[in-house]
Amino acid sequence: MRTSNNKYLLAAAICCFAAALAHLGCIVFGGDWYRFFGAGEPMAQMAEQGLWYPTIVTIVIVLVLLVWAFYGLSGAGAIKRLPHTKLALILIASIFLIRGVSFAGLMSMFPENSLTFWVISSSICLFIGGLFAIGSWQQWAVLGAKNV
Repeated sequence: MRTSNNKYLLAAAICCFAAALAHLGCIVFGGDWYRFFGAGEPMAQMAEQGLWYPTIVTIVIVLVLLVWAFYGLSGAGAIKRLPHTKLALILIASIFLIRGVSFAGLMSMFPENSLTFWVISSSICLFIGGLFAIGSWQQWAVLGAKNV
């Protein structure tokens, strides 16, 4: 077992950083990016109208993804241990995996999102959740150690 630089958690962190960057792109480049990433026509139109709703929702997603990326780096041993890293990694992996498998139930709550959005985003969530889960499992003993 590696005590630092766990490749799965590093990859998970990189994926979270990339996802955060893509979401920032939606804010910067507007409606066309919201459409491309499948967020739905209403979000794209609101962005084009200069309404704050798409920006606020997207900033919240960016912030969450950044926090998760830093927890991935922390768990990998690439940065200083953050508070409650073990618990955070379990929750992050669970959220990604649950989001990945529950898209069928979520689709009716967000009818403006395309089927392509749901299939691709759910696959990405399953992939990233798997990275977090495998990396956390590999680091389990290290994450439980005191003063590491």
